[in-house]
Amino acid sequence: MEAKSSSPEKRQSKLLSIGVPGLDDVIGGGLEPNRLYLVEGTPGAGKTTIALQFLLQGAQQGESVLYVTLSETENELRGVATSHGWDLTGLHVREMLPAQDSLHPEEQYTMFHPSEVELSETTLRILSDVDALKPSRIVFDSLSELRLLSGTSLRYRRQILALKQFFAGRQCTVLLLDDMTATEHDLQVQSIAHAVVRLEQLNSDYGTARRRLLVVKYRGQPYRGGFHDYKINRGGLQVFPRLVASEHVTSGPLIKMPSGIEEMDALLGGGLEKGTSTLLVGAPGTGKSSVAVQFALTAAQRGECAALFIFDESVNTLRTRCASLGMDLTPYIDSGLLRIKQVDPAELSPGELIHEIRLAVGEHSAKVIVIDSLNGYLNAMPDERFLIVQLHELLTYLGQSGVATLLVGAQHGLIGMQMQTPVDASYLADAVVMLRYFEFAGEVRQAISVLKKRGGAHERSIRAFSMSEKGLHVGEPLRRFRGILTGIPVPIDGVSATPP
Repeated sequence: MEAKSSSPEKRQSKLLSIGVPGLDDVIGGGLEPNRLYLVEGTPGAGKTTIALQFLLQGAQQGESVLYVTLSETENELRGVATSHGWDLTGLHVREMLPAQDSLHPEEQYTMFHPSEVELSETTLRILSDVDALKPSRIVFDSLSELRLLSGTSLRYRRQILALKQFFAGRQCTVLLLDDMTATEHDLQVQSIAHAVVRLEQLNSDYGTARRRLLVVKYRGQPYRGGFHDYKINRGGLQVFPRLVASEHVTSGPLIKMPSGIEEMDALLGGGLEKGTSTLLVGAPGTGKSSVAVQFALTAAQRGECAALFIFDESVNTLRTRCASLGMDLTPYIDSGLLRIKQVDPAELSPGELIHEIRLAVGEHSAKVIVIDSLNGYLNAMPDERFLIVQLHELLTYLGQSGVATLLVGAQHGLIGMQMQTPVDASYLADAVVMLRYFEFAGEVRQAISVLKKRGGAHERSIRAFSMSEKGLHVGEPLRRFRGILTGIPVPIDGVSATPP
């Protein structure tokens, strides 16, 4: 079952938390107890970390837990725990590594294949520990060593089946780790396991590695399908569940949100509506970001929280630039009403960015979200082929949450009709506001107009726009000229051509 849906409360109550923030949400609430699960991934993907979190979660609840390692030593495991600040007290670790004496020539097997002796010895040691400790949670790390000990695929599959049958009647939840180092990907364990989670690590041409996970299967349990970004921090894995806007459906009136500038509100038919998205497009320097900040600042002045996610400039540059325009952000940043996050695209995955936006909406009740710029959002992650679909899901979620979203999109070119947008997001936005340069009397002027607005009526006029130390200024409609959008307007016959 791939579609995520709410499970009955009775079923949810008996699920085991895996101890990883976000992963319980992905798998539908947790793991069904007394089942066998598989976590697979390449070396470095975080399998050992997730296994330790799973066992520590049980130890915190007073359960007996066991970590059986066939590859790493106990000291190495404790080193991993120390790096995360964990205390492994209450967690039993059993090393099943070959003894040092096995390296001596006289200890090598001659009459029997090693799998016939070593596998039996390893299995007996594991089973005796289980009978003695009676763990409710157990981890096997990793299956690649068990595969080597088995010798043949038939013997390996029979061994996994035997382990599953052994634990079936012992009230024990089993987590098998597989580092996928076999020459051919083995689907045998996937068919035996009750659920399979795959961890992936992708290395881009520049920036940090991106990690994502996929729930391959989960018998009888609804879960959220698709890929979900995650990262490994001090303290363990942090999973960012894929956003599904249909899970956050709410309804409410479209309340007007003024900008604080009378002429701009008149141009927009009273302002922007909460629950809608607005795309601000234009050449670099036309004032798109300043208009977006104006709406965020006005919301903060009303006592509402606004969050800005900026790609193209630093927080200090933004504050300095806004101060030069008469917009002092400092008191509202200090009070928490304005929350500004500078996005480092080389370090932040798309899933983590959406997680930060959801936190701003859910925990801080942000009513205005600014993404500056859309170019930075899309171009910073060129390997992501479906970012525009993800952006659609994000805008739908924000709209259903009653949030006014402002997207800043820079066009290529400075003046004239040959302006190009790197990505066409105009169909996603409920409103499109365009800012343009035009030439007049040897000066470069700016103009602002509204091309589209689903939230209600708006002016069709093109107004003069300027910025000064006193703030943003929206002038009267430029009715004395034609060809404003070409960049080189000409006076209309019979009308005085005084400067706009």
